[in-house]
Amino acid sequence: MALMNSLRTLRKDLKVLLKPYYWVNILLSISFICAKKLPYVCEFVFSFLESKCEIDSRESEILFFLMIVIMIRTRKAGSVNMIGYLSSSFMYTKIANIILWFYVDFRMGSLYLILFTLVGLLLPEPTYSGPENIVYFRTLLALDDEIERDKRITWLVCFYTAWNPGCVNFAPVFAQLSAQYDLNNLKFGKIDVGRYPEAAEKYAINDSSTSKQLPTIILFQNGKPIMRRPTFDTKSTLIKFVFTEDNVKAAFDLNNLYKDCKSNPLSKSKKKQEKTPTADKAKAE
Repeated sequence: MALMNSLRTLRKDLKVLLKPYYWVNILLSISFICAKKLPYVCEFVFSFLESKCEIDSRESEILFFLMIVIMIRTRKAGSVNMIGYLSSSFMYTKIANIILWFYVDFRMGSLYLILFTLVGLLLPEPTYSGPENIVYFRTLLALDDEIERDKRITWLVCFYTAWNPGCVNFAPVFAQLSAQYDLNNLKFGKIDVGRYPEAAEKYAINDSSTSKQLPTIILFQNGKPIMRRPTFDTKSTLIKFVFTEDNVKAAFDLNNLYKDCKSNPLSKSKKKQEKTPTADKAKAE
């Protein structure tokens, strides 16, 4: 089963890699190494320079430092698959290439910098465009009112910020889960604690730039928060949680939760009676 899931994920990643954003950025990220290591390419690119077709000690130091930075940053961003690692590393690899090209020749560095800028402007990173069933709450009051409105509804709410890499990487996963598990009594919501810090304060979520609690998912049942990830141990130490689709499903037992909610649906008449304008406004951001 694990092998099948791995193969399915690999096929999905390879399909995503066909998008221009990824293969163009991969080429830019490895441009310097390819220019130095491929004989014919090196002779053409550096034909008017005294630079040799080999990487010197200073260039090796830059590449080694780049590798360390990528490993640290992608781990902090919560990247656990190939696409996540690539997306997290592109900025660092391209900045390193700018330094390397300028180190060899000012003209080569300037040309690469122009390409770097054009690619950033013309090829933005693809975002998830599939189906989702998420209520976007615009205030803490809207969140609390919706949870309290009908306590028979189970809510899975994601507290996030738009600037946090871990939140950005998790966004398509949460969207897919919402499309797969949404019911009239099992709902998915999101609130941006960067814009509404009072929500972070109420639910004890650190929303600083160095926070390890972003994103945070809280499960609400009967109007009360009963489970969250990441969470704390008995010594108030934060327990690291990797936000993959499988981990979220397992942590919140989504399959059984879905079955329980589906076997006890809300009556349509009751649902229509209790529907409020607050919920309608919150669904669109």
